[in-house]
Amino acid sequence: MKPENRFYQIIDDFRNPYARDRDRIIHSGSFRKLEYKTQVFLNQEGDFFRTRLTHSIEVSQIARSITSHLGLNESLAEAIALSHDLGHTPFGHIGGDTLDESLKNDGYANGFEHNFQSFRVVSSLEKRYNGFNGLNLTFATLEGILKHSYPYKKSFLPPIIHEQFNLDTHPSIEAMVVDRADEIAYVTHDIDDGINSGLITFDDLKESQLIQEILNKVNEEGVSEQEEEIFRYRFVSHLINHLVYSLIEYSKEKVDNSKILCATIESKTKLPVGFDLKLESEIKKLKKLLFTKLYQHKDIMIKMYAGKQAIKGLYNGLKEEPKMMPLFYRSQLDSKNKHRVIADYIASMSDRHALSFYNEMYGKL
Repeated sequence: MKPENRFYQIIDDFRNPYARDRDRIIHSGSFRKLEYKTQVFLNQEGDFFRTRLTHSIEVSQIARSITSHLGLNESLAEAIALSHDLGHTPFGHIGGDTLDESLKNDGYANGFEHNFQSFRVVSSLEKRYNGFNGLNLTFATLEGILKHSYPYKKSFLPPIIHEQFNLDTHPSIEAMVVDRADEIAYVTHDIDDGINSGLITFDDLKESQLIQEILNKVNEEGVSEQEEEIFRYRFVSHLINHLVYSLIEYSKEKVDNSKILCATIESKTKLPVGFDLKLESEIKKLKKLLFTKLYQHKDIMIKMYAGKQAIKGLYNGLKEEPKMMPLFYRSQLDSKNKHRVIADYIASMSDRHALSFYNEMYGKL
């Protein structure tokens, strides 16, 4: 029930519905925690490196730029972008994979998946109103969070989700833009962070034709690689611009002709938002290079292994003694599956909270 005070009536709100969604997301506790959640480098590694928060802001900025040029709804893309990583666990993807494995080992076939967890955060886990759970977001924003990452179908999703959001159909084009903006953001900023950390060099990536082309552009500006910081900045700027403008050029006509999308989903390359086949191939090669040279670098693997042990330890300890959880989560144990409540609590943690709690349980990691 809406309050009687006229200042709270929707008709008096100066924002459009998606801008209101965006504001509710930004003011949520889950959004603030992204500041201390790992992107690639643990938050404790230094102030320069990206976190889930700065990543989400960069995705939002890129998505807004693209939707603006394609004549789409910027506020909807912004809301989806800012919330797309709310369900991530501490320690990046290794944290989510470990939580997924732990749940499945205990017989919970649905396990853990961060996109669905993001949807659950905004639709039920955030508490902001009397009488119902969640942030009270629009259907389009909820659908975009759930379906922004292709493929949309996920066997573990509850039947009611399949019915309400029809996973046989495409989401909004704005959600597709967010998916590609996410890719542009993490590819470019992971190179930036990787080189700044000293774990990789531009030489490690030169077998990528795309990288060589961007390096040539920076060299044409007269910037030397010895000027490390400005060279890296100019490189990232050129790479983002190249990918964004290439996506806009490839997608603009297809978006104009895709006001009503067919229900049949063929493949990502058939979607109206994307890159030409040559650039798609180059991006795929670059991501493989990053996986080999950066994400599997021994220094990263050591940190991720430590994060994995922390997630396992937290899960097993809370399973044995769930009363160690805060009251907000303990109060749900009578109405929800214990393992899901524990997973929700662990997923909500920042890296430093997870490490601190683990150290309280077992001694310093």
